[in-house]
Amino acid sequence: MGQFDYQPVYRRNLPHFQPPGAAFFVTFRLAGSLPKNVVRQWDRERQWLAHLSETNVTHYDQVKRDFERWWFKKFELVLDGATVGPVWLNDERVASKVAESLHYRDGKVYRLDAFTIMSNHVHTVIKPLPLDESKSTLSELGPAKNELQSHHSEYYSLAAIMQSLKGYTAHEANQLLDREGEFWAHESYDHCIRDADEWQRIVAYVLNNPLKAGLVQRWQDWKWNYRRG
Repeated sequence: MGQFDYQPVYRRNLPHFQPPGAAFFVTFRLAGSLPKNVVRQWDRERQWLAHLSETNVTHYDQVKRDFERWWFKKFELVLDGATVGPVWLNDERVASKVAESLHYRDGKVYRLDAFTIMSNHVHTVIKPLPLDESKSTLSELGPAKNELQSHHSEYYSLAAIMQSLKGYTAHEANQLLDREGEFWAHESYDHCIRDADEWQRIVAYVLNNPLKAGLVQRWQDWKWNYRRG
């Protein structure tokens, strides 16, 4: 499995809108890092939210934002406590592989603004690049080269970026840990950053995660923190 085993093109007529040029706050976590009862409750409430979207309620967007914000805070509380589930990212070999892979894609499929790697989850801020501004070559992207030649105005898909990143690091981490099976949880949390002020707040949140967990006194002291200079 290579670093770029995926189809990177994002087309604007896909069901999920990715604003051109937008930056995203993305959180992904280890499989099994949340208790099953929490996941079951989340699934039930997401089904309710999906049903609500079909009723054309005027306040749906606000309800959706509130739902995502509340659940993100709940997930963070559980993940930061790390009282259940795997903590494979405490293994320096695994954390190093994830950091290496995040940096590898910088300038190729996204601009990497910040990340922190915790024991069971990763926060990152990335900005997908347009195909014609990235440093990737057609040979690097293999089967995607025909798509690149046909859609020069398109951006790299956030969904495809995450599929590639998680797929590659899962394979490498499982080899390092001499294990098999699911490594990352299937779903990731992503939030489209609206403006420069929000970008600053989110980057600060990402970098301060180890402080909030009581692991270091300064964000600069956490080995698995990164901020674009």
